[in-house]
Amino acid sequence: MPTSALRFAIGDDDFLLDGEPFRILSGALHYFRVHPDQWADRIVKAREMGLNTIETYVAWNAHSPRPDAFETEGRLDLGRFLDTVAAHGMYAIVRPGPYICAEWDNGGLPAWLFERSGTGIRDSEPTYLAAVEDYYGHLAPILAPRQIDRGGPIILMQVENEYGAYGQDKEYLRKLTELNRRIGITVPLITVDQPIDEMLELGSLPELHKTGSFGSRVGERLDILRRYQPTGPLMCSEFWIGWFDSWGGHHHTTSADEAARNLEELLARGASVNIYMFHGGTNFGFTNGANDKGVYAPIVTGYDYDAPLDEAGNPTDKYWALRDVLAKYAGLDSAGGPDEAPGPRRAEPPAVGFDATVPLWQVLDVLGTPSVHEQPPTADELGHYRGFMLYRTEIAYRGAAILRFEEVRDRAQVFLDRGAVGVLARDHHDRVLALPAGDGASRVLEVLVEDQGRVDYGRRIGEPKGLIGPATLGGAPLAGWRVQPLELDDIEPVAAALREAATGLEGEAPELVVGPAFARAVFDLEETAADLFLDTSQWGKGVAWLNGFCLGRYWSRGPQRTLYVPGPLLREQGNELIVLELHAAADAQVRFTTSLSLGHTEV
Repeated sequence: MPTSALRFAIGDDDFLLDGEPFRILSGALHYFRVHPDQWADRIVKAREMGLNTIETYVAWNAHSPRPDAFETEGRLDLGRFLDTVAAHGMYAIVRPGPYICAEWDNGGLPAWLFERSGTGIRDSEPTYLAAVEDYYGHLAPILAPRQIDRGGPIILMQVENEYGAYGQDKEYLRKLTELNRRIGITVPLITVDQPIDEMLELGSLPELHKTGSFGSRVGERLDILRRYQPTGPLMCSEFWIGWFDSWGGHHHTTSADEAARNLEELLARGASVNIYMFHGGTNFGFTNGANDKGVYAPIVTGYDYDAPLDEAGNPTDKYWALRDVLAKYAGLDSAGGPDEAPGPRRAEPPAVGFDATVPLWQVLDVLGTPSVHEQPPTADELGHYRGFMLYRTEIAYRGAAILRFEEVRDRAQVFLDRGAVGVLARDHHDRVLALPAGDGASRVLEVLVEDQGRVDYGRRIGEPKGLIGPATLGGAPLAGWRVQPLELDDIEPVAAALREAATGLEGEAPELVVGPAFARAVFDLEETAADLFLDTSQWGKGVAWLNGFCLGRYWSRGPQRTLYVPGPLLREQGNELIVLELHAAADAQVRFTTSLSLGHTEV
């Protein structure tokens, strides 16, 4: 750790730390995907693997859920994270975007940006740049004093992120570069792009040091990078050694031996590296992103990434394989490192039944205020950027009828008089649904729409959520909608209703969970140091909270079969689990397993 101001620079051949050649051996660790009480554990394990630097993105939309907010508490305390990096003898690379991709909701861009008329995205349009400047203004007091030339850990900052795959606005990159300098960033600035001619040409400027993102064909890709960065150190600042998972797919794994061979080749060429990911962590809450390249594919809650540390922070076979390579370049004791096996775990708590359930319909009054609209608005038009929306109108028809929406983003459950009729799923391109035969009587149509994660890559970034366009029944427009965003950031109002329901049951636990409904279970622990793994394999689809903290989404579709519960969330008495089950739980029991279950590894 730097104890005084040092100078970090880019030389003719190497990175230079106070004038001496320095090779960056870095690992990616996103502070916002890890409980803050576990940051130190993950950072120490990075150092013990042979790394000297920690890299992190900054998720703008996590810090700024609203235009007038910039939050820096808990998992968003970037300053504390960087101080923890420094305290454990490590340097830092910061990648503030403003766009980050990262399989994160909307690629890190706040959804409210797209509601401003005329706003350009990832270009030099003035309204967008003004918002970016405000964002950087909030980052300045966190980042500027923590640079290495002021005694802090930051040695590099990245400008934008893989811009060559998106745009070609060089003026935009110049504006970002000037903005970094204006807020007091003095360390070298870098860009990253895949080693493809067009991307390297479009994604950087002459004054920015170009780095690459790849995970194989190392020699070929370093040669391409060298053509576009003829002087200075070569660096792969996203060295892919795993991959992410999407709902309905398989759990991605890659060979530890192959990753080690590629890393060996990279380091033998004298290049610096940032391993993506060293530790992936978790997409807690509603923070997962999605891809859409013709078929919408939302990303799962776990961001394990088949990384050297798994989702729960345990060293994997890949950890040891990469450590063996890094030991040659980092002066490690080959016998060192953390314990190869996970630390001792408690006996998992016995299964416990839900002690109360409450239908969603009974707690709507504590989940927000509805508003009336002639046509169904998008979630974004109501300033609601994550989670669920409930649309309601009255209809009357005779015989068979077809309900049609222009588009559903992303999954809609349709109810008539609160009886389930069907599901419209974006990934199936569903837009129409046949309703049961009507007799002309008035009926209540309700549509519960889930935002399953905003696209994080490509041209569909920023698209609105909810019901898109007009709705028709039998070809006739449907009007007169009552629309309610479901406010789930604070689950306490629902918890209070469940506690009251549990008291009323007088010890008779519910045997079924029929959704959409909230369910509650309470359990005690003898000790709270270790993590838990919530088994969701017998449930349908929904969201879980533990002691008020949103663990994320689960889905029988898989591949993920557990939700990670960080030990710091737990207490000895009265742990309260709340589940929003959208369909049905085949087993109204809460069970925990002894380890992660991330699903099958083959399609």
